[in-house]
Amino acid sequence: MAIRTARHDEDALEEHHEINVTPFIDVMLVLLIVFMVAAPLATVDTPVELPASAAKPQPREPEPVFLSVQADLSLRLGEAAVTRESLAPALQRATGGDRERRIYLRADKRVAYGDLMQTMNALQTAGYLKIALVGLEPATP
Repeated sequence: MAIRTARHDEDALEEHHEINVTPFIDVMLVLLIVFMVAAPLATVDTPVELPASAAKPQPREPEPVFLSVQADLSLRLGEAAVTRESLAPALQRATGGDRERRIYLRADKRVAYGDLMQTMNALQTAGYLKIALVGLEPATP
């Protein structure tokens, strides 16, 4: 009876120097499924009445540019009435062509959210991306 104690080169297993990506793909597919299931749950369809902000007011610029949306959806830039079509040139004059200036947007509380978003889209189309929403400061007791 003969016993072989040493392995010969022809019997040795070959080493593979490749990365096995199958577990990586399995984990990625599971994560994809989890995110696909969780993403619709992240949206909120509940109507909310937002409270007044208690945040510390930020310092204003020396001459801020106010754009107001009134209850009848008319626009006022400062004290002057403007139309949506003439908003871009009026902003150009008011800011001196500086599109980095912050525009302070005020809206009547009866203005619908969709109408306010249309005004913000008009500001974005005009090239003004720095927009600050103006609200009432809470009364201090």
